[in-house]
Amino acid sequence: MIEKRTVGILGVGHVGAHVAYSLGMMGVADEILLCDLEEKKLKSECNDLNDSVPFMPNRSLFRAASYEDLKDCDIIVNSVGDITLCRNFDRDSELRNSVVQVARIIPRVMAAGFHGIFVNITNPCDLITCEIAKLSGLPRSQVLGTGTLLDSARLRHSLSDYTGLDSRSFSAYMMGQHGNSQFVPWSLINISGVSLDQYEKGAGIKLDREAIQQQAIQGGWVTLSGKWCTEYGIASAAATLVRTILHDEKRILPCSVKLEGEYGQDDLYIGVPAIIGKSGVEKVLDFPLTEEEQKQFDTCAATVRANVEKGKAYLEQVKAEGKL
Repeated sequence: MIEKRTVGILGVGHVGAHVAYSLGMMGVADEILLCDLEEKKLKSECNDLNDSVPFMPNRSLFRAASYEDLKDCDIIVNSVGDITLCRNFDRDSELRNSVVQVARIIPRVMAAGFHGIFVNITNPCDLITCEIAKLSGLPRSQVLGTGTLLDSARLRHSLSDYTGLDSRSFSAYMMGQHGNSQFVPWSLINISGVSLDQYEKGAGIKLDREAIQQQAIQGGWVTLSGKWCTEYGIASAAATLVRTILHDEKRILPCSVKLEGEYGQDDLYIGVPAIIGKSGVEKVLDFPLTEEEQKQFDTCAATVRANVEKGKAYLEQVKAEGKL
């Protein structure tokens, strides 16, 4: 029997709608269920997306759905949120709104019987991925966030700008928080099989590593400052994660996953390389870091843990006020 691949999307604002479109254009899913509180916008998005189907590589069906309708999805992409809240160029500014929204939505989805995989986009990404894991009760492998996946693409973009090489020449990751404390583990970068140090020596150049790192970290804010949203990059990252899972690609991608001792941290969702396949997070890769890189990672971990405590305190406050 031929199985239908179904993906649900929670929240169809700038990002959610672009994720839906990317999934269709990649030919990843057969059915894409869209869920949003704004019914009129939801209807419009579905209509527009279905108008584009004749131009897609494969037939996909886009339709509006309730939270309960998502119970049989293979994957649910969480993209609820309010991008206007981070116009101060700090993703953590979305914290209060995001934790309340997922606290209201995820229990309804789970009560309907969902047992698939969650891919989270909503910021602060590491915190919200953690909250979804707690609220869903799903195993480690079935909850992950885009984390530093898009940031890693920005790093390759930056390396390409500084070297003139195609961005696909680099194996390079950003690690840590999906936020301003993330960092480049330079020791893990290679260019077509050689280390960055070897490449610099062979090419007779010395790259400005601090400038490259800052360009990668600030890439999202460059996008945001001109149009007050980010769309194509994050939608492509999320759709790639979905495709990697549905096609069981066994691909190494940096994303927000739960650590259980890796990198000296435990019970923490943060951006690190992991093998992604049909089961979701199939293995978290504990690559060796230099002493300085480990210090940077620990700083990121402390930042994420502080956010987790902020989220917990705010949810307790909301509950005490009877608003949840």
